[in-house]
Amino acid sequence: MGSSKSSLEPSAKDLELGRLISSVAAGDQSALAELYDRSSRVAFGLVLRVVGDPAVAEEVTLDVYTQVWRQATSYDRSRGTPLAWLLTIARTRAIDRLRSGRQEKQRSEPLESADTVKAPAGDPEETSALSEQQAIVREALAELAPDQREVIELAYYQGLSQSEIASTLGQPLGTVKTRTRLGLIKLRQTLGPIFKGSYGA
Repeated sequence: MGSSKSSLEPSAKDLELGRLISSVAAGDQSALAELYDRSSRVAFGLVLRVVGDPAVAEEVTLDVYTQVWRQATSYDRSRGTPLAWLLTIARTRAIDRLRSGRQEKQRSEPLESADTVKAPAGDPEETSALSEQQAIVREALAELAPDQREVIELAYYQGLSQSEIASTLGQPLGTVKTRTRLGLIKLRQTLGPIFKGSYGA
């Protein structure tokens, strides 16, 4: 009666995420906003489990979607699902950040650590570049319109989906989606030229 699905057949979610990644690869910024809406909660959750700090997890998650924008053309569906590809990027970024922060954490005094800029282990040039990038990302967020920044921070810091943000703010879902999309486009415009060449080739 019912036709049995092959376990190798992609799910509807995989197909949708695959379509969004293809659109991102073609330069569609609204597809990036939608991909973020559909996957950032899972990505943020994974990153948070690795790094254990919501503020650091927010920065890493932003790095993840910046990298997705730049490397969407490298996604090969024959090598895994779209979500697995995205979570591999998230896990790699999170582990890199954890490693860079571990040594500093061991050396920092508890009361000083809140006010001290992290100095990740490694090459001084890399350390300087990472600190600079973190500052740039924070500045870019600060430059967003307040309503755009609000929805993006709720998503990144609290891991809320757009539906949950709409409920939290008492705003229509369409309004939240538009604000998120515009905020991500603005971040892309601000961060794109700065991060050019930072990830991959």
